[in-house]
Amino acid sequence: MAEVLIAPLELAEMLLSTPPVLLDVRWQLGDFDGRGAYREGHIPGAVYVDLDSELAAPPSGPAGGRHPLPAVAELQSAARRWGIDDGVPVVVYDDSGNLAAARAWWLLRWAGVADVRLLDGGLAAWRAEGLRTTTGDGGRPRAGRVTLTAGHLPVATIDDVAAGPDHLLDARAAERYRGDVEPVDPRAGHIPGAISVPTADNVDPSGRFRPADELRRRFADLGLEPGAGAVVYCGSGINAAHEIAALAVAGIDASLFPGSFSQWSSDPERPVAEGDRP
Repeated sequence: MAEVLIAPLELAEMLLSTPPVLLDVRWQLGDFDGRGAYREGHIPGAVYVDLDSELAAPPSGPAGGRHPLPAVAELQSAARRWGIDDGVPVVVYDDSGNLAAARAWWLLRWAGVADVRLLDGGLAAWRAEGLRTTTGDGGRPRAGRVTLTAGHLPVATIDDVAAGPDHLLDARAAERYRGDVEPVDPRAGHIPGAISVPTADNVDPSGRFRPADELRRRFADLGLEPGAGAVVYCGSGINAAHEIAALAVAGIDASLFPGSFSQWSSDPERPVAEGDRP
């Protein structure tokens, strides 16, 4: 993949010269008013993106999980509303260490936008550098003309996962992997054969990604090297994109299982494991 991250000061310099399309992807699991948070403070020029309605198709249970991939035509319409043109760089961010923004990063890369980067550390890192934010709804961007096509990043289906990939990574918190808690999906536990690799451990306490060499060591300790054939899932394909970004920083490509545990656990014929072991 091309470069994954951009630092706040680098973005600030870009905004003064050749501005990228800047997307604000506030979202959290549960009842959260992302647009309200955007109105209260965002990076100047950023366009608000609604994850549930613009970065996912409607929930479909065993057919596709809680956040199925949107049809590429629908994603293209949204991307044009955001002002994206062919060949123009895009930067995405949120206020949760990019756990939500990574979904936009992955989707746009999957749909053929070559230069999409995550603002490392998100809005908190921008503010920590003393950079300006603004309030309100923001202006309506000029309509873009980007053309999107699906399939530029690898995707695994539920049957691919059932067949047993070389490495299956569960990006959720360890307590959800073990089955200690399950706040939203039909059953608790994990897909048999998966190893627990919480994506939250790929960032430091400030929400910035750990250095590439540190991430490489983390994944190498799990047997993950370039070309390892890894598939990543989470609850519904959101945080798994963040894990794929961390793997990309470490130089490792991985496939996303978009339906993730929400799709798997909705099918009573699919087995579920509990505890610390795969």
